[in-house]
Amino acid sequence: MPLVRIDVNSGRSAEQLRGISDGVHRAILAIYGIPERDLFHILTEHPAGQLRAQDAGLGFERSARVVMIQIFTQAGRDQNAKTALFDRIASELAAAGVDGADVFIGYQENGPGDWSFGFGRAQYVTGELAVPAR
Repeated sequence: MPLVRIDVNSGRSAEQLRGISDGVHRAILAIYGIPERDLFHILTEHPAGQLRAQDAGLGFERSARVVMIQIFTQAGRDQNAKTALFDRIASELAAAGVDGADVFIGYQENGPGDWSFGFGRAQYVTGELAVPAR
């Protein structure tokens, strides 16, 4: 059920973008055990200069090929699970040709009432979908 936004600077092929999306999805499947069809990704390419990211003072350089990932998901997973997810995403993206210094992840939690999967209904609240187990 995570909603994932992936932002990159323009210049990657459709195949490379799909590889990044697939890598993030494989990581979420492996670490969180969600159903395979629980896939909600938004991939956005930005013209040069519209996506900027530095190192937050950690002492490394990012390239113009930075991949910025936002994950919106239900609260309840502990820090060990989140850390494992971050590590797995970096590993999956390395296999897709993304340098570890260019992987930036922001993680946002919310609750069951914050989701509608269609028809204007909150399916976790109505019982149409079971709230995912942790």
